[in-house]
Amino acid sequence: MAKRRPYPSDLSDARWELIEPVLAAWRFERWGRALHFGRPPEHDLRDIMDAILYVDRAGVQWRYLPHDFPHWNTVYGYFAKWADEGVFAELNGMLRQLLREKEGRDAEPSACVIDAQSVKTSTSVHASGQGIDAGKKIVGRKRSLVTDTLGLLLAVLVTAASVQDSVAGTRLLGQVAADHPRVRKVWVDGGYRQHLVEHAATLGIDMEITARKPGTRGFTPIPKRSAVERTYGWLMLHRRLARDYETLHTRSEAVIHLAMTDLVARRITSENAISWRDPKKPAKRTNPG
Repeated sequence: MAKRRPYPSDLSDARWELIEPVLAAWRFERWGRALHFGRPPEHDLRDIMDAILYVDRAGVQWRYLPHDFPHWNTVYGYFAKWADEGVFAELNGMLRQLLREKEGRDAEPSACVIDAQSVKTSTSVHASGQGIDAGKKIVGRKRSLVTDTLGLLLAVLVTAASVQDSVAGTRLLGQVAADHPRVRKVWVDGGYRQHLVEHAATLGIDMEITARKPGTRGFTPIPKRSAVERTYGWLMLHRRLARDYETLHTRSEAVIHLAMTDLVARRITSENAISWRDPKKPAKRTNPG
Protein backbone atom coordinates (compact mmCIF):
# COMPACT_ATOMS: atom_id res chain seq x y z
CA MET A 1 0.00 0.00 0.00
CA ALA A 2 1.36 3.40 -1.02
CA LYS A 3 2.38 5.67 1.85
CA ARG A 4 -0.14 8.45 2.35
CA ARG A 5 0.74 12.12 2.07
CA PRO A 6 1.38 13.68 5.50
CA TYR A 7 -1.03 16.09 7.18
CA PRO A 8 0.14 19.15 9.19
CA SER A 9 -1.07 17.43 12.36
CA ASP A 10 1.11 14.33 11.82
CA LEU A 11 3.86 13.52 14.30
CA SER A 12 7.40 14.27 13.20
CA ASP A 13 10.02 11.56 13.64
CA ALA A 14 11.42 13.43 16.65
CA ARG A 15 8.05 13.70 18.40
CA TRP A 16 7.20 10.08 17.63
CA GLU A 17 10.48 8.97 19.26
CA LEU A 18 9.34 10.74 22.44
CA ILE A 19 5.94 9.06 22.77
CA GLU A 20 6.49 5.72 21.00
CA PRO A 21 7.92 3.91 24.09
CA VAL A 22 4.76 4.62 26.12
CA LEU A 23 2.42 3.38 23.39
CA ALA A 24 4.61 0.36 22.64
CA ALA A 25 4.65 -0.54 26.35
CA TRP A 26 0.85 -0.24 26.44
CA ARG A 27 0.49 -2.65 23.50
CA PHE A 28 3.00 -5.09 24.97
CA GLU A 29 1.23 -5.04 28.34
CA ARG A 30 -2.13 -5.75 26.73
CA TRP A 31 -0.58 -8.60 24.75
CA GLY A 32 0.84 -9.94 28.01
CA ARG A 33 -2.67 -10.20 29.45
CA ALA A 34 -3.30 -12.94 26.86
CA LEU A 35 -6.16 -10.97 25.36
CA HIS A 36 -5.07 -11.92 21.84
CA PHE A 37 -4.33 -15.47 20.72
CA GLY A 38 -4.86 -15.02 16.99
CA ARG A 39 -3.28 -12.69 14.50
CA PRO A 40 -1.01 -9.89 15.76
CA PRO A 41 -2.19 -6.24 15.74
CA GLU A 42 -2.57 -5.06 12.17
CA HIS A 43 -2.53 -1.30 12.77
CA ASP A 44 0.58 0.81 13.18
CA LEU A 45 0.45 2.81 16.42
CA ARG A 46 1.91 5.89 14.74
CA ASP A 47 -0.87 5.88 12.15
CA ILE A 48 -3.44 5.58 14.94
CA MET A 49 -1.90 8.49 16.89
CA ASP A 50 -1.70 10.63 13.74
CA ALA A 51 -5.40 9.99 13.09
CA ILE A 52 -6.33 10.95 16.68
CA LEU A 53 -4.26 14.14 16.40
CA TYR A 54 -6.01 14.95 13.11
CA VAL A 55 -9.38 14.87 14.87
CA ASP A 56 -7.95 16.92 17.73
CA ARG A 57 -6.37 19.63 15.57
CA ALA A 58 -8.98 19.81 12.79
CA GLY A 59 -12.02 19.35 15.04
CA VAL A 60 -13.79 16.92 12.69
CA GLN A 61 -16.17 14.17 13.74
CA TRP A 62 -14.66 10.70 13.99
CA ARG A 63 -16.70 9.49 11.01
CA TYR A 64 -15.18 12.30 8.89
CA LEU A 65 -11.62 10.98 9.17
CA PRO A 66 -9.95 10.87 5.72
CA HIS A 67 -9.95 7.41 4.20
CA ASP A 68 -6.14 7.18 4.08
CA PHE A 69 -6.17 6.76 7.87
CA PRO A 70 -7.26 3.48 9.50
CA HIS A 71 -11.04 3.08 9.72
CA TRP A 72 -12.59 5.70 12.03
CA ASN A 73 -14.15 3.02 14.25
CA THR A 74 -10.73 1.49 14.85
CA VAL A 75 -9.17 4.88 15.59
CA TYR A 76 -11.93 5.78 18.04
CA GLY A 77 -11.55 2.39 19.71
CA TYR A 78 -7.89 3.12 20.42
CA PHE A 79 -8.72 6.65 21.60
CA ALA A 80 -11.34 5.32 24.01
CA LYS A 81 -9.00 2.66 25.43
CA TRP A 82 -6.12 5.12 25.83
CA ALA A 83 -8.45 7.65 27.47
CA ASP A 84 -9.95 5.12 29.90
CA GLU A 85 -6.57 3.61 30.81
CA GLY A 86 -4.84 6.97 31.39
CA VAL A 87 -2.38 6.72 28.50
CA PHE A 88 -2.81 10.37 27.46
CA ALA A 89 -2.33 11.51 31.07
CA GLU A 90 0.81 9.37 31.27
CA LEU A 91 2.19 10.86 28.05
CA ASN A 92 1.50 14.39 29.27
CA GLY A 93 3.19 13.71 32.62
CA MET A 94 6.28 12.17 31.04
CA LEU A 95 6.71 15.00 28.52
CA ARG A 96 6.07 17.66 31.17
CA GLN A 97 8.97 16.35 33.23
CA LEU A 98 11.24 16.26 30.17
CA LEU A 99 10.40 19.87 29.26
CA ARG A 100 10.85 21.13 32.83
CA GLU A 101 14.30 19.55 32.93
CA LYS A 102 15.11 21.06 29.52
CA GLU A 103 14.09 24.48 30.92
CA GLY A 104 16.46 24.00 33.86
CA ARG A 105 13.70 23.24 36.39
CA ASP A 106 13.19 20.31 38.73
CA ALA A 107 11.15 17.53 37.16
CA GLU A 108 8.44 18.03 39.80
CA PRO A 109 7.01 21.52 40.47
CA SER A 110 6.80 23.23 43.85
CA ALA A 111 4.05 25.72 42.90
CA CYS A 112 0.97 25.71 40.70
CA VAL A 113 -1.96 27.78 39.44
CA ILE A 114 -5.68 26.88 39.25
CA ASP A 115 -8.28 28.42 36.96
CA ALA A 116 -11.55 27.42 35.30
CA GLN A 117 -13.09 27.97 31.85
CA SER A 118 -16.75 27.47 30.91
CA VAL A 119 -17.43 26.28 27.37
CA LYS A 120 -20.51 25.47 25.33
CA THR A 121 -21.27 21.86 24.48
CA SER A 122 -22.48 20.08 21.36
CA THR A 123 -25.71 18.15 20.93
CA SER A 124 -23.84 14.90 21.73
CA VAL A 125 -23.56 15.91 25.40
CA HIS A 126 -26.51 14.75 27.50
CA ALA A 127 -28.38 17.43 29.44
CA SER A 128 -27.47 15.73 32.72
CA GLY A 129 -23.80 16.41 32.01
CA GLN A 130 -24.32 20.13 31.46
CA GLY A 131 -25.11 23.11 33.65
CA ILE A 132 -25.42 26.88 33.61
CA ASP A 133 -22.58 29.20 34.56
CA ALA A 134 -24.70 32.12 35.71
CA GLY A 135 -21.80 34.54 35.88
CA LYS A 136 -20.64 33.95 32.30
CA LYS A 137 -24.12 33.05 30.99
CA ILE A 138 -22.89 29.83 29.40
CA VAL A 139 -24.79 26.55 29.21
CA GLY A 140 -22.31 23.73 29.03
CA ARG A 141 -19.31 22.36 30.90
CA LYS A 142 -16.49 23.77 32.97
CA ARG A 143 -12.81 22.90 32.50
CA SER A 144 -10.74 23.37 35.64
CA LEU A 145 -6.98 23.19 35.10
CA VAL A 146 -3.98 23.07 37.39
CA THR A 147 -0.71 24.08 35.75
CA ASP A 148 2.81 24.72 36.95
CA THR A 149 4.32 28.20 36.59
CA LEU A 150 5.40 27.34 33.03
CA GLY A 151 1.78 26.65 32.07
CA LEU A 152 2.26 22.88 31.83
CA LEU A 153 -0.70 20.75 32.82
CA LEU A 154 -0.66 19.00 36.21
CA ALA A 155 -4.34 18.07 36.56
CA VAL A 156 -7.68 18.63 34.82
CA LEU A 157 -11.28 18.18 35.89
CA VAL A 158 -14.30 18.58 33.58
CA THR A 159 -17.67 19.16 35.25
CA ALA A 160 -21.02 20.73 34.52
CA ALA A 161 -20.70 24.50 34.19
CA SER A 162 -22.90 24.96 37.25
CA VAL A 163 -20.29 23.40 39.57
CA GLN A 164 -18.66 26.04 41.76
CA ASP A 165 -14.96 26.72 41.22
CA SER A 166 -14.23 25.92 44.86
CA VAL A 167 -15.90 22.49 44.61
CA ALA A 168 -13.78 21.55 41.59
CA GLY A 169 -10.74 23.14 43.24
CA THR A 170 -11.13 20.95 46.32
CA ARG A 171 -10.96 17.79 44.20
CA LEU A 172 -8.04 19.12 42.15
CA LEU A 173 -6.03 20.11 45.21
CA GLY A 174 -6.42 16.63 46.62
CA GLN A 175 -5.17 15.15 43.34
CA VAL A 176 -2.24 17.56 43.16
CA ALA A 177 -1.24 16.85 46.77
CA ALA A 178 -1.24 13.11 46.03
CA ASP A 179 0.50 13.22 42.64
CA HIS A 180 2.87 16.16 43.22
CA PRO A 181 3.88 16.19 46.90
CA ARG A 182 6.50 18.92 46.33
CA VAL A 183 3.80 21.52 45.63
CA ARG A 184 3.63 24.02 48.50
CA LYS A 185 2.15 27.10 46.82
CA VAL A 186 -0.93 27.68 44.65
CA TRP A 187 -2.39 30.84 43.11
CA VAL A 188 -6.11 31.22 42.32
CA ASP A 189 -8.48 34.04 41.38
CA GLY A 190 -11.29 35.60 43.36
CA GLY A 191 -13.79 32.94 42.27
CA TYR A 192 -12.36 30.49 44.81
CA ARG A 193 -13.85 30.73 48.30
CA GLN A 194 -12.07 31.18 51.61
CA HIS A 195 -12.88 27.62 52.71
CA LEU A 196 -10.69 26.35 49.87
CA VAL A 197 -7.78 28.30 51.37
CA GLU A 198 -8.40 26.45 54.63
CA HIS A 199 -8.60 23.11 52.82
CA ALA A 200 -5.30 23.83 51.08
CA ALA A 201 -3.71 24.56 54.45
CA THR A 202 -4.71 21.11 55.72
CA LEU A 203 -2.79 19.67 52.75
CA GLY A 204 0.28 21.75 53.57
CA ILE A 205 -0.25 24.08 50.60
CA ASP A 206 -0.25 27.87 50.87
CA MET A 207 -3.05 29.28 48.70
CA GLU A 208 -2.96 32.91 47.55
CA ILE A 209 -5.98 34.61 45.97
CA THR A 210 -4.82 37.11 43.34
CA ALA A 211 -6.95 39.82 41.74
CA ARG A 212 -6.69 42.79 39.41
CA LYS A 213 -5.86 46.13 40.95
CA PRO A 214 -8.93 48.33 41.50
CA GLY A 215 -9.56 50.70 38.61
CA THR A 216 -7.63 48.61 36.06
CA ARG A 217 -9.18 48.68 32.59
CA GLY A 218 -8.73 46.41 29.61
CA PHE A 219 -6.66 43.24 29.51
CA THR A 220 -3.98 43.20 32.19
CA PRO A 221 -2.02 39.99 32.84
CA ILE A 222 -1.98 39.09 36.51
CA PRO A 223 1.41 37.83 37.74
CA LYS A 224 1.60 34.05 38.28
CA ARG A 225 -2.06 33.46 37.34
CA SER A 226 -1.40 34.43 33.72
CA ALA A 227 0.41 31.08 33.27
CA VAL A 228 -2.81 29.06 33.34
CA GLU A 229 -4.67 31.65 31.25
CA ARG A 230 -1.96 31.31 28.60
CA THR A 231 -2.47 27.54 28.69
CA TYR A 232 -6.15 27.99 27.79
CA GLY A 233 -4.97 30.05 24.82
CA TRP A 234 -2.64 27.26 23.71
CA LEU A 235 -5.47 24.74 23.89
CA MET A 236 -7.52 26.80 21.44
CA LEU A 237 -5.04 25.82 18.72
CA HIS A 238 -6.88 22.48 18.85
CA ARG A 239 -10.31 22.94 17.27
CA ARG A 240 -11.73 19.89 19.02
CA LEU A 241 -11.57 22.05 22.16
CA ALA A 242 -13.37 25.08 20.70
CA ARG A 243 -16.39 23.64 22.47
CA ASP A 244 -17.00 20.36 24.29
CA TYR A 245 -17.96 17.63 21.81
CA GLU A 246 -17.33 14.61 24.04
CA THR A 247 -20.25 12.60 25.40
CA LEU A 248 -18.33 11.59 28.54
CA HIS A 249 -16.54 14.13 30.71
CA THR A 250 -13.62 11.71 31.12
CA ARG A 251 -13.12 11.78 27.34
CA SER A 252 -13.12 15.59 27.51
CA GLU A 253 -10.30 15.41 30.03
CA ALA A 254 -8.46 12.98 27.74
CA VAL A 255 -8.66 15.41 24.79
CA ILE A 256 -7.09 18.12 26.96
CA HIS A 257 -4.27 15.74 27.95
CA LEU A 258 -3.86 14.86 24.26
CA ALA A 259 -3.66 18.52 23.22
CA MET A 260 -1.07 19.25 25.90
CA THR A 261 0.91 16.17 24.82
CA ASP A 262 1.09 17.58 21.30
CA LEU A 263 2.00 21.08 22.51
CA VAL A 264 4.68 19.97 24.97
CA ALA A 265 6.25 17.53 22.49
CA ARG A 266 6.58 20.39 20.00
CA ARG A 267 8.28 22.56 22.62
CA ILE A 268 10.74 19.79 23.48
CA THR A 269 11.67 19.29 19.82
CA SER A 270 11.56 23.05 19.07
CA GLU A 271 8.85 22.64 16.43
CA ASN A 272 6.29 25.37 15.86
CA ALA A 273 2.59 24.60 15.70
CA ILE A 274 1.25 25.36 12.21
CA SER A 275 -1.41 28.09 12.27
CA TRP A 276 -3.67 29.55 9.63
CA ARG A 277 -1.64 32.76 9.45
CA ASP A 278 1.29 33.31 7.10
CA PRO A 279 3.64 35.70 8.94
CA LYS A 280 5.18 36.79 5.61
CA LYS A 281 1.90 38.14 4.29
CA PRO A 282 0.04 41.10 5.80
CA ALA A 283 -3.54 40.43 6.85
CA LYS A 284 -6.08 41.41 4.21
CA ARG A 285 -8.54 44.07 5.18
CA THR A 286 -12.08 43.51 4.08
CA ASN A 287 -14.68 46.14 3.40
CA PRO A 288 -17.46 45.70 5.98
CA GLY A 289 -19.87 47.23 3.55
